[in-house]
Amino acid sequence: MPLILKPSVRIHRRVSEIGQEAWDACVPGGTGYNPFVAYDFLHALEESGCAVERTGWGPQHLSVEDEAGETAAVMPLYLKSHSQGEYVFDWSWADAYERAGGQYYPKLQCASPFSPVTGPRLLSRPGVDRDEARAYLLGGALTLTDRLGASSLHATFMLEDEWAFAGGHGMLLRQDQQYHWLNNGYRDFDDFLSVLSSSHRKTIRRERRDAQADVEIHALCGKEITEDHWDAFFGFYMDTGGRKWGRPYLNRLFFSLLGERMAEQVLLVMARKDGRWIAGALNLIGGDCIFGRNWGCVEDVPFLHFELCYYQAIEQAILRGLPRVEAGAQGQHKISRGYLPTPVYSAHWIADPALREPVRRYLDQERAGVREQIEYLTEEFSPFKKA
Repeated sequence: MPLILKPSVRIHRRVSEIGQEAWDACVPGGTGYNPFVAYDFLHALEESGCAVERTGWGPQHLSVEDEAGETAAVMPLYLKSHSQGEYVFDWSWADAYERAGGQYYPKLQCASPFSPVTGPRLLSRPGVDRDEARAYLLGGALTLTDRLGASSLHATFMLEDEWAFAGGHGMLLRQDQQYHWLNNGYRDFDDFLSVLSSSHRKTIRRERRDAQADVEIHALCGKEITEDHWDAFFGFYMDTGGRKWGRPYLNRLFFSLLGERMAEQVLLVMARKDGRWIAGALNLIGGDCIFGRNWGCVEDVPFLHFELCYYQAIEQAILRGLPRVEAGAQGQHKISRGYLPTPVYSAHWIADPALREPVRRYLDQERAGVREQIEYLTEEFSPFKKA
């Protein structure tokens, strides 16, 4: 029999108020494990000051208890004063609403901050009726939206079944795409190359040869990663992030906390030239996936970005028997390197009907366009041999 839930939802201003044991009891294990919703990851963001009120990410996490008073379901939720660090862009909605006299911010965001990574957003313990827990969490989030006077509620990079559930409860459905690599039981990297067309196979081999010509590549995990590695990587992150975004989202303390608390889930691929570190790529390892997150460099080496971010991740996925690599947001250039277009999902509730209806019409058209684009890109640009 499923556990009986209390028909009430609690709000927490820090994930630590819920506690690691209670939170992680709701995080799927095994192949469903996703490090971006684990307690240690979210707590590190808050403890380091990256995802707090001061940065426009005010935690408003929700929990539901069972009749025994034990945490049965949780939802990572933030009160946002901007739309940065989300990777599902609603700036045009905000601009249109505010030009019409509305106030778009604050809004509520159900997400793993700064992480364009698909994963569970409506989390419940084993033995809990999943749909009942999801209904309580969504209902609580919508009530909080109204109570805080927020313009909207957004749940981004959801699992597809959560997305469908949210749509069935009145949220607007959005679909976008990323580029993911799938492991079809490859024995090694050469086995993967064997299923590509000759031209793509030759290009990848040349890129790897050029990238590694004068560079040492180190794939580090667990205790192999030291504070010296994090010092170097943070320099890469700040340099590249500063040029790309203006102000990087993560600080140095966050990386130390990540290395201290999630070492076995961290895969840090570093490049060294002439005795000094020049580039690095940060990945997190999930139950069935390697998730590429951040990259940076202080010296330009041809194709080194592709080597550290894409090819090394493929090698590690094959080595570890993981079925998938998610290489992060954007980047059509990933297709020719074996990462194919894959749908990603988000759901949105907009309180004001004057904005909700135009957005609904737009999303209906956008979903159809995204589906067509995925089909077109896969058909026209896939590097795999034609059947």
